[in-house]
Amino acid sequence: MSAFIHMVTFTLHAGKDNEAADAFLQKSQELLRDIPGVQDFKVLRQVSAKNDHDYGFSMNFVNREAFEAYNVHPVHAQYVAEIWESQVSSFQETDLIAYP
Repeated sequence: MSAFIHMVTFTLHAGKDNEAADAFLQKSQELLRDIPGVQDFKVLRQVSAKNDHDYGFSMNFVNREAFEAYNVHPVHAQYVAEIWESQVSSFQETDLIAYP
């Protein structure tokens, strides 16, 4: 298992379980999973009534430095500016490491 886990849960302006949401999730996966350093990229569907977000992404990195490189990678930066910011209505990021 990787030492650094990055997760984000989110809700889309387009709503959930529709063609626009499916297109967003597919495009996101295509763009983000192949950025260097990303391991075990997952697209997730929220099923808890305790969370207002509909979807999530989870990915692992070998360490925080690998995550920071991903975060400033040109593909990620362009994705955030051109896709994420216009289609996501709310989100929460969580970054985790194993507890010693």
